[in-house]
Amino acid sequence: MRKEILFTGLIIGSGILSFAADTDTLKLTLPQVVEMAKSNSIASKQATTVKETKYWEWRTFKSNYQPQLSLAGVLPGYTKTYTQVQQPNGTILFQPVHFDNSSLTLNFSQSIAATGGTIFGTTQLQRFSDFDRHNVLYNGIPYGIGYTQPLLQFNSLKWDKTIEPLKYNESKQTFIETQEKISIAVTEYFFDLLLAQVNLNIAELNFTNTQRMLGIAGTKFELGKISKNEILQLQLEVLNAQKAVGTAKRDVEIASLNLRSYTGIEGDHRIKLEMPAVGTQMSVVAEKVLAQAFENRSDAIGFIRRLAEAKRDVAKAKGENGLKASLRANLGFSNAGIHALDVYRNPKSQQSVEVQLSIPVMDWGRSKSRTKTALANEQFTTYAVEQDKQIFEQQIITQVTLFNMMKEQIKLTDAAEDIAAEKYKIASERYVLGNLSITDLSIAFQENDRAKRDYVSSLRDFWGAYYQLRYLSLYDFEKNIKITY
Repeated sequence: MRKEILFTGLIIGSGILSFAADTDTLKLTLPQVVEMAKSNSIASKQATTVKETKYWEWRTFKSNYQPQLSLAGVLPGYTKTYTQVQQPNGTILFQPVHFDNSSLTLNFSQSIAATGGTIFGTTQLQRFSDFDRHNVLYNGIPYGIGYTQPLLQFNSLKWDKTIEPLKYNESKQTFIETQEKISIAVTEYFFDLLLAQVNLNIAELNFTNTQRMLGIAGTKFELGKISKNEILQLQLEVLNAQKAVGTAKRDVEIASLNLRSYTGIEGDHRIKLEMPAVGTQMSVVAEKVLAQAFENRSDAIGFIRRLAEAKRDVAKAKGENGLKASLRANLGFSNAGIHALDVYRNPKSQQSVEVQLSIPVMDWGRSKSRTKTALANEQFTTYAVEQDKQIFEQQIITQVTLFNMMKEQIKLTDAAEDIAAEKYKIASERYVLGNLSITDLSIAFQENDRAKRDYVSSLRDFWGAYYQLRYLSLYDFEKNIKITY
């Protein structure tokens, strides 16, 4: 609170109060800028698009386990041509044909994730019209049901049911992380502009003060109390202060443009940023951050997913080696007639069962090599995940330490600024009284400016470390709640 009062006084002293009160000025705080970036920035819109894509991929996966109903047909199946017909003596004659062979089939299927098999049902009606002989025939399957089952093969449905939910949950947490990355990025743009505005305020105040000092020095010179060299030094200080004002104005324009571009702020309003609160009351311990990170971060879900995918690849390599077999069985009814309803009158039963086999006799070690490769990759993934976990934990512990250091750093820069401000005040008074050199006044001048900039820089480090902690844990330490969108 004391810092806000000091910087407000700085603004008043530099004549910027009227600018801040202008109706064309947009006053913004750090949380407001962060929310703008999360809502309007291109990065946010890209993240939302990726999130939507992952959602529809998830819906596609879910549909694989739902009943499927499809309608297929050939309407019409008209043909008029010459076709080859083999005669009883083995010769070929080309005979004219003119017919319509139309059909309509309704198919139903349901996958069984536990076994990898599929239950299916069908009903079919076929109509054949021979235009040359003027007759019509119907054929059809009133209803039929069957089952197909791969034997001793890799069950992709079972593994997808384990892995795909992990991938979807990982994508949801990735979206939240992307939003927090936006917070980190826009915080940098915020403090770029804030520091530029503070530099402008300092430059304008310094220009005013050096002009005032030059006026006092002019009076002293006329009285013979100071040398010409001191007048020249102050004139140089005035010129340097005026140049600093121009440079600071340029930096403000550049920083404002960068902030507008990233956050999507439209219009030609001037932006005036408010000094963020210190926020040193937040308590952060490594154990809590680690617990939240392993509960919330996509990386934590990714660790589990990567291990599951490695196990899946091993199962796939083993399932695609050796004997491959599949069972197909169906039963139902079929019939034929000269009328459509004849198909459904007293239909005849039909059944079929078949087992298809494929056994490699000689593959020159290909099957064994694929299995060994998958096992080696599984072991490598296990080691890689363990290493990534260690890096993940160390990154969080380091960031917690850095954040706590930044809290202490703010206290030090706060005290340093108070001392520098008091020292500058005393130096100014002593110079007016004539018992301080222009060199000592210039040193106090520079130290006061540096202390103000250091304070803004320490705020930048503090809030940068805070938003980095939010990103690493997906936890709001101000409100003590998980971050959700």
